[in-house]
Amino acid sequence: MAMAGETVLAAYDLGVSYGSEPVLRGIDLELRAGAAPIGVIGPSGAGKTTLVNALRGLVKPETGRIAFQGKPLPGKLARKDKNRFAGSVRHVSQNGNPLRDPRLTVQSYLTTALKEARRAGRTHPTTVESLLNFVALNASYGGRTIMTLSGGERQRVALARALATRPDVLLLDEPLTAIDPSLRAEVLRRLGTLASDLGISVLVVSHDLEAVERLCDTVHILADGQFIASGPLREVLIKGRHPVIVDLREAAPLTAQRLR
Repeated sequence: MAMAGETVLAAYDLGVSYGSEPVLRGIDLELRAGAAPIGVIGPSGAGKTTLVNALRGLVKPETGRIAFQGKPLPGKLARKDKNRFAGSVRHVSQNGNPLRDPRLTVQSYLTTALKEARRAGRTHPTTVESLLNFVALNASYGGRTIMTLSGGERQRVALARALATRPDVLLLDEPLTAIDPSLRAEVLRRLGTLASDLGISVLVVSHDLEAVERLCDTVHILADGQFIASGPLREVLIKGRHPVIVDLREAAPLTAQRLR
C-alpha cells in the first residue's frame, strides 16, 4: 500500500491526439494516497474518458507523461510492476467491467477478484459479503448471475470488484449513472467513508454534478482538452464565466441554485 501523501498516479503536461486531432493538452493531475477525491466534469467529447484511459496506461501520450509511483507509463513497467499497477490502480466504467461470461455468479466474479488481489500482493481479510456490503447490496446477491442484475446493480458489483484489491487509486468513469438517485447518495457516502478510512485516492469523472459535489473537495472543468477551471464545485460552477461552465450551470439549475 502507498504511504499517505505519496503521489501514486500522475499526469504531467499531458497531451494526447487521435491522428491530427488533439484531444488533451497540458493536463497536470496528481493522485496522492489518502488525499480527498478529485472530480473531473465537462461536456461530452471534452476528453474525460481519454484522460482516464491515459491514466490506465491504455493511451500513449503525445506530449508530457503519465507516472505510476514515479515510473513512466505505458510500456515501461516490468512484469512485477505491471501486476502491482493492476492491483494498485482500479477502474470502473459506466457499463461496469466487461465480462467474458455474463452467466457467472456474483460470488464467482468477486471471488476471482479476491484471488487477483492475492496475486498482486494485496492480501487482506475482505470477504465477498464485505465487498457487497460496501456497495449497499445484501449477501443474497452472491448467488445471482451477472446477467440477471439491473444496470445499477451491475455498476455496484463492478465497484465492489474494484475494491477487492484495496487499491491505492480508483478511477471512476461515470460509475453510478444507472443507480437510483436516492440509493446513489448512500453508495457515495459509503465510498467516501471507505476511501478516507483506507487512504484510497479517488478520481471521479462524471456528468453528475451532484455526485461530484457530494464526494469531491476539488473539481477540474475539462473543455477543449484542457482544464479551464479548478477548485471547489461551488466556486467554479457559480462564478465561472466560460461558455462551457455556463452551459453546465444551465443544464443543472437545481444544483446551481442549491450551491449559490
